[in-house]
Amino acid sequence: MPTESREVRLASRPQAEPSLDNFSFATVEVRDPHPGEVLVRNVCISVDPYLRGRMNEGKSYVPPFQIGQPLEGGAVGRVIASQDEKLPVGTYVQSIYGWREAFVAPGASLQIVDTAVAPASAYLGILGVTGLTAWVGLYSIARLKTGETIFVSGGAGAVGSAACQLAGIHGCRVIASAGTATLLVLMVLVKVSVLVPDPPV
Repeated sequence: MPTESREVRLASRPQAEPSLDNFSFATVEVRDPHPGEVLVRNVCISVDPYLRGRMNEGKSYVPPFQIGQPLEGGAVGRVIASQDEKLPVGTYVQSIYGWREAFVAPGASLQIVDTAVAPASAYLGILGVTGLTAWVGLYSIARLKTGETIFVSGGAGAVGSAACQLAGIHGCRVIASAGTATLLVLMVLVKVSVLVPDPPV
């Protein structure tokens, strides 16, 4: 029996800051899963800065969104119907099928997450690509050592704030730059020294 789902589509390409006029909202029927597939209902999605670039037309490291098609993005959802024995009903999975309530996908294209270990949203942040990027940058590339001083450019962003926190936990002195005073919150968390430019005149 088909499942009803609402989804967000790109209606037009923004010329500057996106507005509601650039999006449309639709209710669709999602078919039952075929063998090897599962039906997933999203519980949380991630709205990331790189998605703005995908609203533009042109070559990039990820394909642009298509006009009239649902937007994609990181999401965690719960399997509500399954034709894949590896993903029984109730399993939580991570996908790129955000910006919609429900979807059908091959089970092999999804990653199981354990919501008993951390909330579903954590797998879109510190336990997801964001946290992995910060971890690899600090410990695999920079080979950070306890007690060192580290400078984080863009410390108020998702990866930057994760890097600040990881370095602080690691016993390092953290200096970060940011375009506004939003990074002040991190000073409470990890004693970050902040470089904030003067406001424009």
